[in-house]
Amino acid sequence: MAGGWKILTAAPLMVLASCGGGGGSTPSGGGTGSGPATPPPSNPPPANGVYSVPAAESLSASEVGTIIAQAAAQAGQQGEAATIAVTDRVGNVLGVFQMPGASATAAIPGAPNGQNIDAQGLTIPATTAAIAKAITGAYLSSGGNAFSSRTASMIVQEHFPPAPTTVGLESGPLFGVQFSQLPCSDLVNRASDGMIGPQRSPLGLSADPGGFPLYKNGVVVGGVGVIADGIYGADLNVLDVDNDADEPIALAGTIGFEAPVSIRADRIFADGTSLRYTDVTYSQLSAVGGVSFAGTPGALVPVAGYHSGTALIAGTAYGSEASGIRPSTSGEFSITDAFVLSNGAGANRFPVRGGTDGADIGAPITSAEARAILEEAFKVMSRARAQIRQPLDSRAQVSISLVDTRGRVLGIVRSPDAPIFGIDVSLQKARTANFFSGSFAANELLATPGEIPQFVGRVRTFLNDPAALTGAFAFADRSGGNLSRPYFPDGEVGQPHGPLSRPIAQFNPFSTGLQSALIVGNVGQHLGFVQGANADTPDNCTSLPQIAAGETRLDNGIQIFPGSVPIYRGNELVGGIGVSGDGIDQDDMISFLGLHNAGQRAGGVGNAPPDIRADRIVVQVGGRQVRLRYVNCPFAPFLDTDAQNVCEGL
Repeated sequence: MAGGWKILTAAPLMVLASCGGGGGSTPSGGGTGSGPATPPPSNPPPANGVYSVPAAESLSASEVGTIIAQAAAQAGQQGEAATIAVTDRVGNVLGVFQMPGASATAAIPGAPNGQNIDAQGLTIPATTAAIAKAITGAYLSSGGNAFSSRTASMIVQEHFPPAPTTVGLESGPLFGVQFSQLPCSDLVNRASDGMIGPQRSPLGLSADPGGFPLYKNGVVVGGVGVIADGIYGADLNVLDVDNDADEPIALAGTIGFEAPVSIRADRIFADGTSLRYTDVTYSQLSAVGGVSFAGTPGALVPVAGYHSGTALIAGTAYGSEASGIRPSTSGEFSITDAFVLSNGAGANRFPVRGGTDGADIGAPITSAEARAILEEAFKVMSRARAQIRQPLDSRAQVSISLVDTRGRVLGIVRSPDAPIFGIDVSLQKARTANFFSGSFAANELLATPGEIPQFVGRVRTFLNDPAALTGAFAFADRSGGNLSRPYFPDGEVGQPHGPLSRPIAQFNPFSTGLQSALIVGNVGQHLGFVQGANADTPDNCTSLPQIAAGETRLDNGIQIFPGSVPIYRGNELVGGIGVSGDGIDQDDMISFLGLHNAGQRAGGVGNAPPDIRADRIVVQVGGRQVRLRYVNCPFAPFLDTDAQNVCEGL
């Protein structure tokens, strides 16, 4: 199968159990049963700070056992045999449990036209599906928002919201986020690195219902994921109520660890649409309270690279040195609220530094400029109104990554309670903006094995530009995302697909185009490792030409939704900045305006000159002209001023 995970067995195309098989047409806002109505009061911000720091909460091994036992009891009442996984907030797998008779595998749905490519139509280990769902619930959530894997399904598809009656609307706001947290990423950690996070996911983020966050005292402490129905898919229609086997089992696991009602996805809106948390309510569950892990039929199972299977383990408290994500020291950042990634022994994994590309460009980013870019972006974030957090008028919380033209990290900083997923995604975004803006992009894609070189020709034909991808234009992630949708313009049915996307007849969330083609071999190698068939993937997600031993410019893959811009010194590309963790317009603004302000502060670096930005590219589509987009900043975005159009003219 071209571009596929050759070590795995192709599975027949199957109907998704999560596509409304047992539901009617009544919309559902999601379960709002047990659990606190609102989070308890947060700790006050530190002196000179504006953000509250999450309390140091974590799951004990006994609590992990309770979560698994409750989920298994619900599965038993349903007559299902489930695989259940629990993680902490930073992705450490605390236990994987299989009930007697649970299937060892799950099937990924095939392409709509039956011509499977990338991950479509394949069989995967059930343990990896459960782990990916648990990580999704943990990584997408925070003290201001609780998102499930059903929420993820809603925001990654070709129309938002996904439903037969919404054809013609634009794609989901986090289109492509499923290909993040990958097992080959150079940013995420592995179980062999200890308990420091963020940890990798075997399948990236999941769009299959059955993954939820876990909370203690209003603080997200982990996630639970379940696979019982044998299908690892997505919910293609949010207008009905599904009879999904996995979701009630996972929801039962959250009893006593429920997300506060006020921050669940159904209380958060995107483009005026309420997001979806769950299609089952707590009142519909069986009575599972008081069950014992010791008396639960089944056993812990080992998962190579994730859990030994010998015993349940306790999670780490997010924000501690042991978790790998902690408050910065005054020597690392002068900003009181800054958090950084740590090696678990006190050292910042990605300290601020100057560019490593002095042999390639005239004047690399200096250490002082790198610090200015990160700090100014952080300041924009701390003033910005959040899109995906409750209560209303909360401050945005994101992760911010900076790279040079080689894709080497020059610093990462984040707010105290930003969702974990944004760490890896912000680095993907920074690298993507840098890569597609560089003179090297076409040559490196053309030198990559397999299908990858074909995408260069597709872009050049689509743009009617035989020199495309050679550095003439600056591409933000919004620009490249325009070219990565199965309709161009985005959502307009009947129009051609973008040259970096699969055609709509072949598209589903398991094959997006260049994004999935770049990394599918590495993910397949990793799944072979999980099954004991081969060595693990290296921490490098693509087969692009190496710029140093074991390093490419895209070591954790690319991202195709907005939130990054390339960095220039005059007309010369010198790097990229990526932002992730809030609404996509907020992410755009923080990267674009933060970089502009850094240029005003430090001089020398800044945004691309306006005449080379990708919004100067016009595409002929169906007798009309369509212009690519560069960035889109929100109106009246700040909490401390009523200023509007804050990016206009910059």
